[in-house]
Amino acid sequence: MRLRLMVISLLTVAFLGALDHTVVATSLATIAGELDALPQMSWVIVAYTLASTVVLPVAGKLGDIMSARRVYLASVAVFVIASLACGFAQSMSGLVVARVAQGAGTAGIQLTAQTLVAGVAPPRRRPRYLSVIGAAFPIAIVVGPVLGGVITDTLGWRWVFWINVPLGIAALLIATVAIPTLRPLAQRRFDLLGALTFAVTVVPLVLAVSWLGDAGRLTPPVLTAAAVSVAALGIFLVVEARAVEPLVPPHFFGNRTVVCCLVLSAAIGVGLFSVVSYVPTYVQMVFQTSVTVSGVVPIATVLGMLVASLTTGWLAGRSGRYRTFVIAGPTMAALGLLGMAQLPAGLPLWVPMALMALVGLGTGSYMNLIVAVIQSSVAPSETGTATSTVNLVRQVGVAVAAAVVGAVIGAGAATTLPASLKPTSLTPEAVRALAPELRAEVADAYATVFSPIFLCLAMTFVLAAVAAALMPAGRLPDDEGTGFEEPASAKDPTP
Repeated sequence: MRLRLMVISLLTVAFLGALDHTVVATSLATIAGELDALPQMSWVIVAYTLASTVVLPVAGKLGDIMSARRVYLASVAVFVIASLACGFAQSMSGLVVARVAQGAGTAGIQLTAQTLVAGVAPPRRRPRYLSVIGAAFPIAIVVGPVLGGVITDTLGWRWVFWINVPLGIAALLIATVAIPTLRPLAQRRFDLLGALTFAVTVVPLVLAVSWLGDAGRLTPPVLTAAAVSVAALGIFLVVEARAVEPLVPPHFFGNRTVVCCLVLSAAIGVGLFSVVSYVPTYVQMVFQTSVTVSGVVPIATVLGMLVASLTTGWLAGRSGRYRTFVIAGPTMAALGLLGMAQLPAGLPLWVPMALMALVGLGTGSYMNLIVAVIQSSVAPSETGTATSTVNLVRQVGVAVAAAVVGAVIGAGAATTLPASLKPTSLTPEAVRALAPELRAEVADAYATVFSPIFLCLAMTFVLAAVAAALMPAGRLPDDEGTGFEEPASAKDPTP
């Protein structure tokens, strides 16, 4: 019963954290208008992304040093207080500061929720719990935009943040009772210099990709921020190589299972999450649908993720076998994106829906499973660090690839659309009002722009499938030990 209460608490708060990625986007224009800060609107998202990215490895290391329970409870408290402050913000600067705190709290919540599962459940049972908690993200993608619109229209945009407060407090109280005390395995030091140099690496990187996405080209600020990030990365690597307790232990990259899991995680960020927000634009322009109708394609993707994640979590938890799923997953995703790259204009809408659902099934089949795998491939004292690393590569992959994809779409549309049309002001409604000949040209232009994008992203999943095939054979053990349980005999081969 106590474990079920803990999972309910983790799921509730993980859902609130995931919801803030989607629910705020719907209210962004209203927020910027009321605060008279339209030019600074993007900072509501950028500040949140920066904070959550920087805090991920810090929360993982603190969880290993101080115990994941303490970090989780502190993160929930920060998230609730920050949500309250966001709702009371009277200026864009105040809102951005509160969003930084909210992003930091969300990163701690999502990371330590996964680490806590490793602390209370044996390896073979972890995939089930991780898939349940991981369901928060795809559900938030579907529910968030609609919920954000309803709350903004009925209660006002401040309640988009305030709704987190009562639910967060309830989850915090349940967590206080349900989560057992998990003591650190040894007294250790925190890598402060590593954390600082990592922040200096990540902050200009996220700013550079954000500015690249906005400008669509390599402007001087983009190049300067990228140069600072590269220089800081070099310093960070030197610091980590010399640190007694590095933020990201270099020996992780000598563990083939860890490296394969990191490649698989990066593929999800680069291959799916970077492009899913642009799929509605593709559908609106190529298939000439309304904004509302175009939303069913990403919903099909998300539902595929949800079904696959829950199914593989249950199956892997039952048998301990995971290798089939981590190979089949990126293979299915690659096939779905290859199909998207070949689609001609004029097909029924169910065709891209089915292909993107296949991409969702592929990524969902291993997205949460690799967390359990990487947790069982490292020492118990490094569980939080390993969990943060696998999440970090996915998040950085999303940030970098999304900016590149956005810039390619913008530049491609400008060069392929008919000269009589202005890409920056071309809406789906305007396209449907054009003459049939021009509508066909617009559809062909966007199909031409998106086809190589889908093809390149498919290649990302092909590389992930190769990495999965190179992953050492093993099974998740059914006890509290670490490492992998090798097949007992030839009669019980590992898939």
